[in-house]
Amino acid sequence: MNTQAILNGKKALVTGGSRGIGAATALRLAREGADVAVSYVRGKDAAEEVVRTVEALGRRAVALRADSADAEEAAGVVGRAAEAFGGLDILVNNAATGLMGPLENMSLADVDHVLAVNVRGVFLAAQAAAGLMGPGGRIITIGSCVTRRVPGPGATVYTMSKSAVTGLTKALARELGGRGITANVVHPGPIDTDMNPADGPHAAGQAAMTVLGRFGTAEEVASTVTYLAGPEARYVTGAEFSVDGGHAA
Repeated sequence: MNTQAILNGKKALVTGGSRGIGAATALRLAREGADVAVSYVRGKDAAEEVVRTVEALGRRAVALRADSADAEEAAGVVGRAAEAFGGLDILVNNAATGLMGPLENMSLADVDHVLAVNVRGVFLAAQAAAGLMGPGGRIITIGSCVTRRVPGPGATVYTMSKSAVTGLTKALARELGGRGITANVVHPGPIDTDMNPADGPHAAGQAAMTVLGRFGTAEEVASTVTYLAGPEARYVTGAEFSVDGGHAA
């Protein structure tokens, strides 16, 4: 164990932690000393690979199947993670769905699903975590650069959902601050993942919208999440952090 790690002894849950930003965050938290649970819906093999990597770092890890679109599972996975580790200090709300398309093509079922995963699931996980955390608890939600600047058509429902969690985060900060629990949101820009690869068909246009002219990496987002989970961010709450290469500039 790294005795200099900033999260030694902490217990974390990263929802949607089997790939992309979620997996990078889980591994970074583990490198800083945390035990890490990751939830997944379909990526069982990938989630179990994350677990093996965390365990190789000398930390405890567990993969928990939970669908954030299901209200009972979205809340229940928090308690399952706490039961596995004997408590919970850090919740990273990363699980999300990114349905895009023309406004007129969005069905009621589409709207309900996006809001169930991206908003209701985040609320229920945060509600459950707040009931388990003591002073020093951290709730960190992954938002999106589209809440700061919508680059084009087709993102109405997704943008609405990510804007909602920004408001939720600020309200959580007010609600939980007296108990020493912080809540913050991180807004990634275009990030190189398997869902949105930096060499994909729409990548050049996305990169051009940033100041730096490139996609970010999942690890660059994970580093900001880790800062917010650590002791140096104990006076930071209700805040928005853009990790977007200047997309919103």
